[in-house]
Amino acid sequence: MNINRFPLRAGHAARAFINNSRGATIAERVDALNALSIQDAGRVLCGMPLDYAVNILDRPELRNAAQILALISAEDAARLLHGMSNDRVADVLLELDGETRARLFSSLDEPVRVAIQHLMGYPPRTAGGIMTTEFVSVPDSWTVAQTLDHVRQVERSRETVYAIYVLDEISHALMHVVTLRRLITGEPDASILTVAQKGAPVSADPLMKQEDVARLIRKHDLLALPVIDEHGQVLGIVTVDDVIDTMISDTTEAAQRFGGMEALGQPYMKIGFAGMIRKRAGWLAALFLGEMLTASAMQHFEGELEKAVVLTLFIPLIMSSGGNSGSQATSLIIRALALGELKLSDWWKVLFRELPTGIVLGAILGLVGFIRIIFWQSAGLYDYGPHWLMVAVTVFAALIGIVTFGSICGSMLPFVLQKLRLDPASASAPFVATLVDVTGLVIYFSVALLILSGTLL
Repeated sequence: MNINRFPLRAGHAARAFINNSRGATIAERVDALNALSIQDAGRVLCGMPLDYAVNILDRPELRNAAQILALISAEDAARLLHGMSNDRVADVLLELDGETRARLFSSLDEPVRVAIQHLMGYPPRTAGGIMTTEFVSVPDSWTVAQTLDHVRQVERSRETVYAIYVLDEISHALMHVVTLRRLITGEPDASILTVAQKGAPVSADPLMKQEDVARLIRKHDLLALPVIDEHGQVLGIVTVDDVIDTMISDTTEAAQRFGGMEALGQPYMKIGFAGMIRKRAGWLAALFLGEMLTASAMQHFEGELEKAVVLTLFIPLIMSSGGNSGSQATSLIIRALALGELKLSDWWKVLFRELPTGIVLGAILGLVGFIRIIFWQSAGLYDYGPHWLMVAVTVFAALIGIVTFGSICGSMLPFVLQKLRLDPASASAPFVATLVDVTGLVIYFSVALLILSGTLL
């Protein structure tokens, strides 16, 4: 692969960029770099002072960081990578192809390589996969003054100093956690244990799912959560900003899938035309094939439609009501599963909750439809024929059945997908609506046959 690499400290563009962005925050400068091409962003970044460039590269919001580093010589890339936090380096390297990753990886010092390789070995979306190995720890025999001196020495080489982790001097197992606030207020000559939090520290194992990590951080109001191995030794920490970054990414993907398409994996304006078509066409085709079953259902009841054309007036109302109730239920259950409010074994509780809910909601909508038919008929706005009251009763009863079915179907589908080890977000609103549309028509015409048989049918 031929790569035109540029030197680390070159370019009037970088000086111009820095001059034009004076007073801007790091986040604003990252946004400005994201608006540039990879080549231009790389030249600007490489013309900055090293600390300045590292600070920007360390931000997950910077797009194409991996591609930018791939354009830089191994020596210059190594300087940048050594300044970045280990977890960010691991994320960047995983985005590269094998050849480029090996080249950049070999440029790192041995201790950094070991730490990065350790991080890259954990599955994504786990505590180990999102943790950083840069944290502050001290033995339990130290004093407050010794700990403060140590924090001053290592602060610039650590991603954050939300807390200090006190380790057993012999086994190096995690014993206590000291917040920075408590440390500052402690007596200098006192033992570090005098300012430590009481009780066993809250921790996670490296394979804990990131959703469970987020719940622990929220439950205990933490800024960082230590990740420990089976011997109680600290492997790293998950910071609250790490959790927010990963959860935002996952929420974006889930929202896109729930909209009835494959997750883009890139910002909207960055994905190419062909990629956009590829991501959306498959789901649209699948939904279209599903909607064709609706036409098949109407063909099956073609005779009934010829006898009672008035029934066709309410087909859009019937279909949309069932689809909407199903989408509502699906949205609620997917969110509850994601937050841990529901478990797979709670499906029967949800079923018995959605059944009466669907009946009541269907009755409300059915009553609105019933009143609407009576009003239109009485006011002379439309003549529904001599059996208009029976038509109103049909619409009322059908809406109860369809909304109830939609609620049950929409609430059970996420459980089925989770049981099959699929993402519940795949139960997209369009998918649920399509499923309920077909069955809704069958329910509607079945109710019509029961009520209107001997009159219109």
